[in-house]
Amino acid sequence: MIWLILATLVVVFAIGFRVLTSGSRRAIRRLSERLGVTPMPVESMIDQMGKASGHEFIRYLERPDEAHLLNAAQVLLIWQVGIVDGSEQNLQYWHRLLSKARLSAPLTDGHIRQAFGFLRELEPDIQELNAFQQRYNTLFMPEEGVYWLH
Repeated sequence: MIWLILATLVVVFAIGFRVLTSGSRRAIRRLSERLGVTPMPVESMIDQMGKASGHEFIRYLERPDEAHLLNAAQVLLIWQVGIVDGSEQNLQYWHRLLSKARLSAPLTDGHIRQAFGFLRELEPDIQELNAFQQRYNTLFMPEEGVYWLH
């Protein structure tokens, strides 16, 4: 009889947990599937953001339009390359992922401010983020009106 009560509690707990976290899991899965990566990089970034910023990011990511998905992908790019691993190989890898997912865009000052806001508990250096913005845009986003001939 006790095992039946314990099994019922476990099932109720598991179902309750899945129901309570379904929105955040769906939002994380939306971004990770679009990029073609496991949810781990997104979840890791959210964990590093802290509780309040992580919840803000998830609420932002839950919004259904493409602009929010693009901005969330840019925040992930800034975190992955601007904070975690700034190597050239990692930069190329994340740019390639964003390009395949059609989420590649120039990093704007707004993206930097947004990333700075979400990552505020990590206390990123705004000058380093601005330097990363310049590096990324120089490498991957040719200036308007300039056409390269090969």
